[in-house]
Amino acid sequence: MAKRKRRLLPKLIAAVVILGLIILALWYLLAGRLPERIPSPLPPPQEPQSQPADCSDVVVISIPGTWESSAFDDPYNPTANPVSLMLNVSRPLQEQFDPSRASVFTVPYVAQFSNPIAFPPDGQQSYNNSRTQGADATLAELTRVSDHCPLTNYVLVGFSQGAVIAGDIAADIGAGNGPVAADKILGVTLIADGRRTSEVAVGPAVGGVGAEVALGGLDLPGITMTGAREGGFGELEGKVQQICAPGDLICAAPSEGMSITNIPQSINILLGAAGNPVHASYNSFVVDEAGTTATQWTTGWARGLVESAPEIPHS
Repeated sequence: MAKRKRRLLPKLIAAVVILGLIILALWYLLAGRLPERIPSPLPPPQEPQSQPADCSDVVVISIPGTWESSAFDDPYNPTANPVSLMLNVSRPLQEQFDPSRASVFTVPYVAQFSNPIAFPPDGQQSYNNSRTQGADATLAELTRVSDHCPLTNYVLVGFSQGAVIAGDIAADIGAGNGPVAADKILGVTLIADGRRTSEVAVGPAVGGVGAEVALGGLDLPGITMTGAREGGFGELEGKVQQICAPGDLICAAPSEGMSITNIPQSINILLGAAGNPVHASYNSFVVDEAGTTATQWTTGWARGLVESAPEIPHS
């Protein structure tokens, strides 16, 4: 019996060792199968506390209307059209504020509107090309400033074709798709916006809608009427001001006057509206009981936004 136990003892010890090795191997295998630790997401980068010395606290982006700009104009001293409506807004602001407080950038673009049914062709750039060029130039400047001056705030103003461009960019920013955050936009004023659908906030009430809304769906070579801005102005809804004079068919087009069922008539009305006396009258169009004109109101509004904007430390 004792002899038999002595023979079993090595086997028992071997079994215990083997079992221990198996347990150890299983432990390593199971340990290896545990999910790797997922690192916690990094906190969002903090906004800098200062910006370069050549940055303005506020940048005013001014976008002129049809036939009031040039692709080669000087954005800080525009001279392409000496009677451009937006000069009545940009120049007083430039005279009042040092560039360190507020700089004014007038978007240079071709600003034309070719008649797509004219024969012979009138030699101008198409509305689509012009509008795209203006939008690209505006976005490029917003991107450039934002990259270099991350704390700068912005004011957007536009007239006619420039109002369409400014409004479209404001809508993108309000939807979170723009080159700057919505909270960096202090305000937007659109004078004679061709995509107007809302009531005007400044001046007497007007009927109708913007010409691009009235003609929504019209798509001819070089001229696409884009209709209303889907989603409106998003986060910027309360910061957008509309100015439209009664009788201005660019921003207050009666649906019975413009229709895609009568394209030649509609195009002629649209082209005529861009040069009619009402559309050209915003420097004298009175918007309140004090006798303030549309351009005076816009200048005062922009001035107030600049004056109340935060002063940004410079490094």
